Amino acid sequence: MDPLSDATTGLLPHLFQLRTLLNRGQLYEQAVQDAGVALDRPAMTILVILDAAERPLRVGEIATRMQVVGPHVTRHLNSLEKRAIIKRVPDPEDQRARLIALTPSGQRIVDRYTTVVDSWFTAALAQWPDHDRTELIRLLTRLTGDLTTQFDAVAAGSTPTEGED
Repeated sequence: MDPLSDATTGLLPHLFQLRTLLNRGQLYEQAVQDAGVALDRPAMTILVILDAAERPLRVGEIATRMQVVGPHVTRHLNSLEKRAIIKRVPDPEDQRARLIALTPSGQRIVDRYTTVVDSWFTAALAQWPDHDRTELIRLLTRLTGDLTTQFDAVAAGSTPTEGED
């Protein structure tokens, strides 16, 4: 048997468990309650995506990152725009197109929410040595990037060869 396959066999159950933990509905409800936010999960997901991007995004980029279709995102964006949480701004590369950006109000909302969630991670990792926390971030960043590349290739009907970047 392939040694790499042996080493990764136990990974999938832990990833499923982590996904389940992070997607607990009651945890989302607790986070928005603690943050004093009145938004549904898809709307908050849009705000977190915009915050993480650190730049305005096209509707299609948001939809891709959410793994949903554009009309689903547009419906939420319209609601968020009416509440002055996001705004549409001109695309500097194409003045006909619009990008989605957080307003100062939207930034405050996402900051309150992420502060609550970050505090949970901080508490969970409080007893970890600094080098373990640093290594966890490095490895999760690498894993996420490599899996994104792999899964994008699979979705496109091809598979990158081992060692390809």
